[in-house]
Amino acid sequence: MEHRNLTKFVTFSRDGVRRETVFETDHLWSQVLCFERNQSVGPIADPQADALFTVVAGEAIFLADGKRRRLKQWSTVLVPAGEKVSVSNASADPLVVLVVAAPPPAARALSG
Repeated sequence: MEHRNLTKFVTFSRDGVRRETVFETDHLWSQVLCFERNQSVGPIADPQADALFTVVAGEAIFLADGKRRRLKQWSTVLVPAGEKVSVSNASADPLVVLVVAAPPPAARALSG
């Protein structure tokens, strides 16, 4: 069994959203996304991978399938395979999001 302390993956950059891969196997992929104020990613999608986004800290705006949701800490959203998603920091505070996808996303999809 492998284990990780997620706090070691929390780093921020004024140059853009920081992405740190936590685990990557043949069956599952996870990454921590760290957003400063006014930062966003997307739209991103993968035709075969479902993705679970969990707000670990802060507040986020998710835009997926034409729907907009503002989520706070500990909220989560499931984005089915093939659906485009954009994520933005919704406050002046930093935002940390854990993304888990299965199967691992195709090259340059969710991770790109």
